[in-house]
Amino acid sequence: MKKTLTAVVLALTFGCALAHADGETLRVAADLGYPPFQYRDAAGTPTGFEIDVTNAICTEMKVKCEFVVSSFDAEIPSLIAKKVDFISPQGATEKRRKVIDFSDFVYHIPTRLVVAKGSPLLPTPESLQGKRIAVQQGSIQEMYANTFWQPKGVEVVAYADQDTIYQDLIAGRLDAALSPAVAVTFGFLNKPEGNNFTLTGPEVRDDKLFSIGSSYGLRKGDDHIKKLLNDGLAKIIADGTWEKIKTKYFGPLDISVHQEKAQ
Repeated sequence: MKKTLTAVVLALTFGCALAHADGETLRVAADLGYPPFQYRDAAGTPTGFEIDVTNAICTEMKVKCEFVVSSFDAEIPSLIAKKVDFISPQGATEKRRKVIDFSDFVYHIPTRLVVAKGSPLLPTPESLQGKRIAVQQGSIQEMYANTFWQPKGVEVVAYADQDTIYQDLIAGRLDAALSPAVAVTFGFLNKPEGNNFTLTGPEVRDDKLFSIGSSYGLRKGDDHIKKLLNDGLAKIIADGTWEKIKTKYFGPLDISVHQEKAQ
């Protein structure tokens, strides 16, 4: 397997220090504009919950990983084009399973509507008719809003990253955003700039469009990488590493996937 990225469409590649320098090298697509899951620290190094979990899995399985920075909506095309070997966790939806495979579930995050405090808006097409609602490009939130809200008069606006959504919410250019609740809470609402915003209404979900959890994406039939990821994930869950990383970013919040709910 190649040890360097030859394509120029993906902007940056970061190496992560792993157990054996002579181990297999895997290229991992990552969107670093998605705190607290994936972002750059003050030194510009990839970090976040998903980055730390991936590093732990790679270390456990004695492989090297390179994080290849990409926009979220470019990750699946890059995977199919063999520019990366697997992609960071995303919802393992029925639609995505038609084109790529997935690892075991890594975590679950509910989808919620974020609005300004005091807003009467709710996550229904009737409430949102005529309003500008933000989603991230290529996300399950975009699929949901385009399927159920846009045909009923809701203006769905797709953004390349969550940070730009937050900026436009603050600037008043949006009425609301449909986003993963944990990302919004820890990446925006818990910060000073998010003080005037809140989550509203119940979890937004659909059994066909949504998945009960997020998983690593990999090419169809790539049983080798699937086994590496699944074995490594099982080990870091069993030895408490996954829980330790989760607590670092989310405290006691339960984001695990409960297998009795698995489809």
